[in-house]
Amino acid sequence: MIPAASWRTVDIVVTAAIAVAFGVVFWAWGLVWTASEPVFVALPPAQNVLYGVWFTAAIVAALVVRKPGAAFFAELVAASIEALLGGQWGLDTLVSGAIQGFAVEIAFAAFRYQRWDVVVTLLAAVLAAIGAWIHDMPVFYKDLALGDQLVIGVFMIIGSLIIAGYGSWWLTRALVQSGVLAQFPSGRAQTRV
Repeated sequence: MIPAASWRTVDIVVTAAIAVAFGVVFWAWGLVWTASEPVFVALPPAQNVLYGVWFTAAIVAALVVRKPGAAFFAELVAASIEALLGGQWGLDTLVSGAIQGFAVEIAFAAFRYQRWDVVVTLLAAVLAAIGAWIHDMPVFYKDLALGDQLVIGVFMIIGSLIIAGYGSWWLTRALVQSGVLAQFPSGRAQTRV
């Protein structure tokens, strides 16, 4: 049984707050992305290990609020904030955000919004990376050979597992342990890390 899809005011406010905070992080991460290019000059596809940061709004919101649509809403709002702040990818950021948020929703929906463990969180991270890869290849990397595109995808998945998967999981667990999520099912579950 899928949990009640009705959102409380606190669900909307907290999801929006998560999204706005991560929107600023996403914008700043775009600057880090550009600044880090020289570090990856020997193997440019390896830069995609940094990509996972851009999936964290969706995963953290889903883990905190535990409502259908939280991941999509958070990722789209975060992408909007990034674009409004002048993010280097412009309005395409909204397309990316929608795809990434939807991909995260698929992972939690596959378990009928009943499982909130690290395995499903890692699945959400992988699906977000795959969604981003599907979007980015024809938009940014259409001239690369398929083998090179696949290498980018592998680095995206690795980075997503570490940053978006484990990172979002640990961040949410830290918020639970602090007690700030007491109004949410995630805060009442008190599962040990």
